Amino acid sequence: MFCLQKPSSTQVKNFILTQRDKPFSYPHQGISKNKEPLGYVMDHNRIQLGTGKETFLCAIAAIKSWQMFNFSWLELCWPDTPIAQGTTVAIMAHHFGFWSLNAARIVYILDESGDVERFGFAYGTLPAHAESGEECFSVEWRHQDNTVWYDLLAFSKPNYFIVKLGHPVCRMLQKRFAQDSKQAMVLATKK
Repeated sequence: MFCLQKPSSTQVKNFILTQRDKPFSYPHQGISKNKEPLGYVMDHNRIQLGTGKETFLCAIAAIKSWQMFNFSWLELCWPDTPIAQGTTVAIMAHHFGFWSLNAARIVYILDESGDVERFGFAYGTLPAHAESGEECFSVEWRHQDNTVWYDLLAFSKPNYFIVKLGHPVCRMLQKRFAQDSKQAMVLATKK
């Protein structure tokens, strides 16, 4: 959904309600756990957040409070939304003088222990998202070297013809999102 003015809270709520029961806009939900799907652009971004258990716990808290979306040109509707499988969210971006509102649903939750502890989730796009695909946001604590990392893995392709026409611009925005998201997580985990 593209708008010349910032959508109101009521418009966003109605948007989420209309998308909540819609099917995903891509097949094979959850594939980002272990495969690279054919026909999609893959993006994998990582940044070290620090070391040790305290940093890892802080990073988990940052994921749970959606801090990876905490930057000026993007807004999660709403940041108090719980991280739970099946939850529908809207992401509002302000770029090039207009607003875009995109819908996604949480596909799976990661909560793994062992030599590498991981926490995070993936969400998948719904029909009213400009792109089609899945994005996984996770943090990991690698016990072997005690490092803590933020990991952002996504696969996508244009969901609409107009998005396909503007694909180079969309790719630029996706790369900008990855950089800003990494920096937001660095800031969120600094003591």
